[in-house]
Amino acid sequence: MKKFLLSFVLIFFSINTLFAQRDTEHWIAPYFMATSATGYANALYLSTDSTTPFPVKIYNNNILLTTITISKGSPQTYTVAPALISTSTASEAATVITKGLYLKGDKPFFCSLRAAQLSHGEIITSKGKAGIGTKFYAAATPITYAFSTFDTLIDFTTGILATEDGTTVTVSGYDPNIQFINNTPSPLTVTFTLNKGQSYLLAGLLSQTAVNRTGFIGAKIVSNKPITVTNGNANGNFGTSPSGSDLILDQSVPTNRLGNEFAMVKSLSLNPADNMEGGIIIATENNTEVYLNNIATPVATLDEGDYYRINETSYVNQGNGHFNIYVRTTKNVYLYQTVARDGSQTGGYNYIPPLNCFLPRKIDEIGKVNEMPSITSAITLKLNILTETGATVTYSVNGGAPITPTAAQGPFPLSGNSNWVTYGITGVTGNLTINSNKAVTAGINGGYSTAGYGGYFAGFSSIPLISKTTGDCIPGIVLEVDDSYDSYQWFLNGNPITGANSNTYTPTVGGDYTVKVTIGSCPPETTPVFKVFTCLTKSTKTMNVCDISQTIIPEFTVSTQTYNPGSVTIVTPPTNGIATVNPVTGVINYTPNVNFVGTDTVVYKFCGIAPEFVDCEEVTLTLNVSELPIVTDATLRTCFLETNTATGQFDLTTAPVSGQGGVTKKYYPSLTDAQNGTNEILIPDNYIAPNGVVFVRVTNGNGCYRIAKVTLVVFPPTKSTVLTDKIICMEDKTTLDAGPNFDGYLWSTGATTQTISDVTVGTYWVNLKTGQCWTRQTVKVYASEQPVISSIDIATTTVTVYATGGTAPYKYSMDNISWQDSNVFTNVPRGSGMVYVKDAYDCNPISVEITIPNIINVITPNNDGVNDVLDYSELGHKSNLVIDIFDRYGTKIYQANKANGYKWDGTTNGSKKVSTGSYWFSVSWNEPNTKQTPVKYSGWILVKNRE
Repeated sequence: MKKFLLSFVLIFFSINTLFAQRDTEHWIAPYFMATSATGYANALYLSTDSTTPFPVKIYNNNILLTTITISKGSPQTYTVAPALISTSTASEAATVITKGLYLKGDKPFFCSLRAAQLSHGEIITSKGKAGIGTKFYAAATPITYAFSTFDTLIDFTTGILATEDGTTVTVSGYDPNIQFINNTPSPLTVTFTLNKGQSYLLAGLLSQTAVNRTGFIGAKIVSNKPITVTNGNANGNFGTSPSGSDLILDQSVPTNRLGNEFAMVKSLSLNPADNMEGGIIIATENNTEVYLNNIATPVATLDEGDYYRINETSYVNQGNGHFNIYVRTTKNVYLYQTVARDGSQTGGYNYIPPLNCFLPRKIDEIGKVNEMPSITSAITLKLNILTETGATVTYSVNGGAPITPTAAQGPFPLSGNSNWVTYGITGVTGNLTINSNKAVTAGINGGYSTAGYGGYFAGFSSIPLISKTTGDCIPGIVLEVDDSYDSYQWFLNGNPITGANSNTYTPTVGGDYTVKVTIGSCPPETTPVFKVFTCLTKSTKTMNVCDISQTIIPEFTVSTQTYNPGSVTIVTPPTNGIATVNPVTGVINYTPNVNFVGTDTVVYKFCGIAPEFVDCEEVTLTLNVSELPIVTDATLRTCFLETNTATGQFDLTTAPVSGQGGVTKKYYPSLTDAQNGTNEILIPDNYIAPNGVVFVRVTNGNGCYRIAKVTLVVFPPTKSTVLTDKIICMEDKTTLDAGPNFDGYLWSTGATTQTISDVTVGTYWVNLKTGQCWTRQTVKVYASEQPVISSIDIATTTVTVYATGGTAPYKYSMDNISWQDSNVFTNVPRGSGMVYVKDAYDCNPISVEITIPNIINVITPNNDGVNDVLDYSELGHKSNLVIDIFDRYGTKIYQANKANGYKWDGTTNGSKKVSTGSYWFSVSWNEPNTKQTPVKYSGWILVKNRE
């Protein structure tokens, strides 16, 4: 059960004080009223401190209603049709409607909506951008008196207006037994979605259920995008008796604008027994303690959504009929001041800003304070001023000279907080300006006949916050804080932005923005983070496409982010082709319809990869689809190169791949190179290559291309199979035949015939023509290798000839006339002779001169002068002549040589005689010819020695 304290008072009309925000934008949500309470005239009151006139545009549901020009000293009003701001029709509650107002000015201005009729009056004051946010708690006055006929008029109302498209709002935390108009039975939560300029009303009558008296106070309102809230009682009575009702409304602020220290000045009520003066506190957190004035004990402890009613008796009389009250809480709360006027029991309430060093030093200007729409009767007013202790305060009327308050008007102390003082000045009119050299805010209380109004004014919220002046995202969004601070420093993601030192900043990249401000002696204050995102960038691009599949890779126009493949979507498909997205790579593949040539369009969207501030772009791509060139594959043939017969020289430019005009051709060694335009063959008319392929990229004037393949064929050398090397005798001649079936012949001799004759030993070549190619073939005519007589053995009259080299079989002769196959000649006469040898080629024979010595078979070495020695000195002219003597056992016992005259005297060493017997001798020498043919002559000899 929500906690409250309540006193009763009879009221017939209401008065509302306000905390108005000087700003460039204002939103005012609609309100619901009981049928019998209609008939109000509604008007917007606009004022500014700008001496330069500027326009203010007024919208309803994004439709421009009018433009009004205002300036300092020239505040303006605009009459609002009731249908644009209020309703008493039940079917317009609990549903999406288009009521509500939006105002946009080139410079900051004050704005309030004033509603009046003869006996009732109300003011809803706009807090500007300080009044929009995403979390609120609803406020209304508690109705606690017994049932009466007035209950059919009494209601609560909360109007919600969206400032952006796609705004989802959830309302919860109200009494589950509450009864809403046009939404019965009431759900535990209410959720709805609004676009910019649309609104939603939640309302209930006391006649529906007693729960409606207090059950909606403290309801939580949460949205995903900024909204504005107008709440209270379109007909309300918070007094002690049901003797009347009236409008009790004010614009709320989001929870991030709240505080926990407040001061209120009692208004014009002259009947304390009615308990019309006081306040309503609404908690936003559990365990919130409430303290009044200098009392050390909390008067209440509240949980989230609970409220506490401050009685009129809590005001402290500071003398001269001036009453004020100091309110402190342990956690941030809403405080609405309940007010009254005279003894006529006017009543109302207004939101009270928290105390803060950052309140403005000047309020300039509050326009037409003593006017209400359609009211002509006199109005009585009181100016209440709240400022820091020790401040110098003045005020002026209609731009006149500054007026210093008298001692009877203030300053008055504030019990419980010595840092603040209050003033009360009656009888003010016109356009007011309040100046202080310290933080200041001011309120107007007053009324006419049986109605009253008033308001609190300040240049900005007590808590410095960033708001957007224009746009919702980058590009176009402009951020600002109030222009009344002394210094500014903007930050992006915690880092100072160089040169960003004014009250406005235009972001160029998404991120967390803050601004540190200073004013007077206040410690520097940094605003909460304001998150800025980039807009959906809409771009147009053009691509020349050929009538085949084309890949489209998403690329950001401005952002440096990498695109997320999974985010690529086709927004509007092409009408003359098919576009598909690869879900892994995000690459778009476009294929035009068969035979389509012309313009096609596809719209696609993609976003970047970023942890929070993601950039997105929507591209409208115009595709100019053109025909591809016509190409055919070709083959080029060429003769081999003499330097490398595996290769040939090609003129690629002659390949007949396209007969169309206006095309360009480029040549590449591979299909991949042709597709990518890499490794181009730069000298295509002199291309050396073996058998293989090259590729030609044929491009027309539209940039479309096709690739043709050119097969390269190298004709290999064609040689004669019958023309081979020959071997002839050196003295012979021969015929060379290149064979038939060639288209032409050219011999190294100059002959052009198939054969050439009388060819001697040597090297020859012939060029053989096959088609257009000539093959050079070399042929050699060798002289046959002559045999060589390697050695000759002579045994008595038998001569054995040994030959090597040449080509077997050999023929042998000793007279160069008669030839035999055997290499052995017998019965050869002694003396000099010739040995002849020729091989199978039957060339001129080779010959070696031989000598067959006389045969001596017996020596008798007895010095008788007859057969004393074995003498071969007649062979002394032979090269390498050696005579060796062996005994019957094969042991060499003597050697005759040049030193002993090539003679043996039958001794072993020239002195010892050998025994009588048979001995063997071997005589070897080299014939004195070019080959130094070795000759060996052997035999036996009988030695007879006489002892």
